[in-house]
Amino acid sequence: MAAGAGGAALGRAALAVPLVLLYYGFSIGITFYNKWLMKSFPFPLLVTLLHLLFIFGLSALARALARCRSGRPRAALSWADCLRRAAPAALSTSLDIGLSNWSFLYVTVSLYTMTKSSAILFILLFSLLFKLEEVRVALLLVVLLIAGGLFMFTYKSTQFNAQGFMLVLCASFLGGIRWTLTQILMQKAELGLQNPIDIMFHLQPLMFLGLFPLFAVFEGLPLSISEKLFHFHEAGMLFSLVGKLFLGGILAFGLGFSEFLLVSRTSSLTLSIAGIFKEICILFLATRLLGDRLSLLNWLGFAVCLSGISLHVILKAMNSKGEKALKLHDEASSDPDLELLLRHTEHGEEEEEEDVEIPQHH
Repeated sequence: MAAGAGGAALGRAALAVPLVLLYYGFSIGITFYNKWLMKSFPFPLLVTLLHLLFIFGLSALARALARCRSGRPRAALSWADCLRRAAPAALSTSLDIGLSNWSFLYVTVSLYTMTKSSAILFILLFSLLFKLEEVRVALLLVVLLIAGGLFMFTYKSTQFNAQGFMLVLCASFLGGIRWTLTQILMQKAELGLQNPIDIMFHLQPLMFLGLFPLFAVFEGLPLSISEKLFHFHEAGMLFSLVGKLFLGGILAFGLGFSEFLLVSRTSSLTLSIAGIFKEICILFLATRLLGDRLSLLNWLGFAVCLSGISLHVILKAMNSKGEKALKLHDEASSDPDLELLLRHTEHGEEEEEEDVEIPQHH
């Protein structure tokens, strides 16, 4: 029994490691890619729109291949259904991504990473506001740790930019709404959007339409007179730009798909824990590769914020396990045989942990 449980645990770990590494590659890669691209092509909203079109094309191709292989039609929503049911999730997602990319014109990778992690703070505040969560001392402690850590990280920072910080903070706020609405959308069985390829296919056009007005207002005129797009002196410059944008599209599509693989094959708890260590890796690489300067107070603030995030992950895991145990007891109360089996299980072995927390990283 113990040997079998140990073998199963090793099997899960062996599966999780390559999936986590795949997720790290795409997530860390697109963070540094966006910062690098903004230095040579400072049009973040245009870049986001082009990436949305690229993801739409790849998801359409993936759906066609899956349909040919299985012989079954894929989920298809009408425009009316998309606008009525998916528009809020699409708008919040497009603004989250667009503002995040926009912030790279002003902030360092380390400040971006730290501020973006505050999305959990907004999710908790929404949960308390709409009474989805009960007010508990532990949750208030999580909020204080994350908010306090963010304040310590930005206090007297030598590379702080208020405009960029507000852009990332707004993106984090929208990210909290984004993941909540996306999870609700994927859980509606009648829509048939449980597969991420299908939901990406349906959301990208709405995301494009939602972000385009912002692009037209802030980047339309500067782009029309910029030689970076319309007045190339050499064909090589054009091909170089197309190659850079194509690389970003691959990274954006790969990030979404790797998140799904990690959650579906392991659990969203694994994704949350992986996200914590990913942020540590990004900060280390930013100081080494990009020359980001962090004081002792900044590092201490980062540690305080991570402790708040870690506490939130632990609380969600414990809450999920408690709900499952309660559900098993309720089911057992109407079945004497099942109740006897449950009592034996409780004394003999521990239950596997599952988690239902919304993914916070992108």
